[in-house]
Amino acid sequence: MFEQVFKNIDDIFRKDAGCSSELDYTEQSSWMLFLKYLDDLEFTKSQEAEMMMETYQYIIDEPYRWSAWAAPKDEDGNFDHNNALTGDDLMDFVDGELFPYLKGFKQRADNANTIEYKIGEIFSEIKNKIQSGYSLRDALEKVDQLRFRSQQEKHELSHLYEAKIKNMGNAGRNGGEYYTPRPLICAMLDVIQPKIGETIYDGAAGSAGFLCEAFDYLYYEDKKRLKPKSSLSTSDRETLQTKTFYAKEKKSLAYVIAIMNMILHGIEAPNVLHTNTLSENLQDIQPSNQHDVILANPPFGGKERKEVQENFPIQTGETAFLFLQHFIKMLKPGGRAAVVIKNTFLSNTDNAAIALRKELLENCNLHTVLDCPGGTFIGAGVKTVVLFFTKGEPTLNTWFYELNVGRNMGKTNPLNDNDLTGFVELQKSFKESDKSWSRAISDIDQSTYDLSVKNPNVEEAAPLREPKVIIDEIMALDKESEVILAEIEGLL
Repeated sequence: MFEQVFKNIDDIFRKDAGCSSELDYTEQSSWMLFLKYLDDLEFTKSQEAEMMMETYQYIIDEPYRWSAWAAPKDEDGNFDHNNALTGDDLMDFVDGELFPYLKGFKQRADNANTIEYKIGEIFSEIKNKIQSGYSLRDALEKVDQLRFRSQQEKHELSHLYEAKIKNMGNAGRNGGEYYTPRPLICAMLDVIQPKIGETIYDGAAGSAGFLCEAFDYLYYEDKKRLKPKSSLSTSDRETLQTKTFYAKEKKSLAYVIAIMNMILHGIEAPNVLHTNTLSENLQDIQPSNQHDVILANPPFGGKERKEVQENFPIQTGETAFLFLQHFIKMLKPGGRAAVVIKNTFLSNTDNAAIALRKELLENCNLHTVLDCPGGTFIGAGVKTVVLFFTKGEPTLNTWFYELNVGRNMGKTNPLNDNDLTGFVELQKSFKESDKSWSRAISDIDQSTYDLSVKNPNVEEAAPLREPKVIIDEIMALDKESEVILAEIEGLL
């Protein structure tokens, strides 16, 4: 229904001098989608209030509402070209009046959990990059064709927006930063099995893919995500909206995309904080800050400054190792986590890696390690594992699963749901197979806590021989050949 509209919007951005990449296309469409969504939301709420003989208090003042400046309509409901700003007039209004007005919501909001605060935060971090007022007018008219009023419309828009985020990840530079493969997230959810009433947290949210999929997991009963669970009460729905999903994100663009992605999935005022998660001292985290479930894919290979490292008992410049300490601390006792991390975490010999493995094994039950193949994260260039653990009990045994999809993965052949069905099924009972095995933690080297993935069911390849041995064998064979040739000549 809306796929062609998205393509047309991207085509407009490609022709504008201010937009040069998939990141720009997603950023610029995000602020327009957000304002269109807000206008549809307020229209729906005003109609509901009218039916109840009540007066709806609009969030956005009339001159700044989408229907007033972006897509004015005449008395018949048709687009009013006579009153629509365009060219320099449109650019002056957007850059000089609209954005400053929206940015001001951050100061005017009562608290950070309100939609008003989110509006101010978004427009404090984002700017209009489109240089031509005529291109902007064309884009606005296309966005106005999108509707957020039915569940089916929101569902399609969320899928199209996910595709844009995926394209950002595939663009190369930032690989897994914006996009974690959805089949992997779904498998993680199948293992963790969150429940309504539990809080779910991601301190390295990126585009909030984990929280969006977790919402779908809890809200819908069908795989196509079209039919809400009949068992959901009004209280359950309110809990999902306001008391379930929590996130933090450091980067401005990712923060904006995370909010838009969660909104499109049905969470009206996402609890996403724009902050550097690692700047929080672990000692300051109180039980009231902790969560039941953590799902995350922290940045690969990042580095943090020395003053940030001082917030952690195990100091290291490796961002992912700092995040893992944060996640352990942020879990409630008995809380469950699934965290993506580079596979080198299992075997690195530096003091920080050894200390962190010891901390994880002694204070959490690392019950499962999923070893992902190369190419799982397109453009990332690293191999990863997923750590599944429960806080508050030491690890006695760890079950490993080596995911081997039997093909080279890439943009045209990515990870799919079928690739992970074997893992999910076997993990339920920690069953051993040619791809899975268990290790007793008492058997590992207690000086290094090395957890390297070494499948005992696969025969090791014969070691390569030394070059001198190979040369000696060749010379011996040459001599044998000479003798045989001499014998043959003697018979002639």
